[in-house]
Amino acid sequence: MLVLGVESATQVAAAAIVQDKQLVAELFFNTRKNHSQRLLPMIAALLAETGLEPADLDGLAVSLGPGSFTGLRIGLATVKGLAQATGKPLVGIPTLDALAFNSWGVPGLICPVLQARRQEVYTALFRWQEGELCRLTPYQAIDPVSLVPSLKSYNTPVYFCGDGVAPYWEVWQQMGPQARFLPPPANLSRAAPIAILGRKRLQTGPPDDLSQLKPLYLRPSPAERQSR
Repeated sequence: MLVLGVESATQVAAAAIVQDKQLVAELFFNTRKNHSQRLLPMIAALLAETGLEPADLDGLAVSLGPGSFTGLRIGLATVKGLAQATGKPLVGIPTLDALAFNSWGVPGLICPVLQARRQEVYTALFRWQEGELCRLTPYQAIDPVSLVPSLKSYNTPVYFCGDGVAPYWEVWQQMGPQARFLPPPANLSRAAPIAILGRKRLQTGPPDDLSQLKPLYLRPSPAERQSR
């Protein structure tokens, strides 16, 4: 099964193609260039480099959030348009799940943290169980200082990853040796986990309904707040 995955929830723009259990190709830019300028050319370049046409794909996967309101809208609109044009099935993958997937096989708890502005992070707790990534807590936006006591209560190593690690480094250090940190590349959202997790979703269940698929926002967007 050939699956294209797209990531645009943070300042990272990435696209990847997986075939069965193999990563075929991935393009990745950790820059601040607007995703609306980057994503379509990136997907076109990825397909051209692999000698594939959109019709060759068996499915599509897109990062669903939480993350940048603008980035998520651009990514979802781009992949929805591709799904409508090709008739290929599409699934949305939560961004925190894909980020936690960077910790493949790590023992202990995995705590991806993404910057959420307003002195908060988006997060959830995960653990690897018998080769499967399992989410243990709901997705949430929370003040990092408020998060630390609950993490300490587990009395087990907690592995942090994500772009919220560096800005709140001193906060995580309050956990002492219980706080562990994955290598810097694991802090960046990637399209390969989106494609891998998307492939699994497409193999085990129905695709998402294009008309109902929306970004996973954990709090109102700026436009929604202004309308209240």
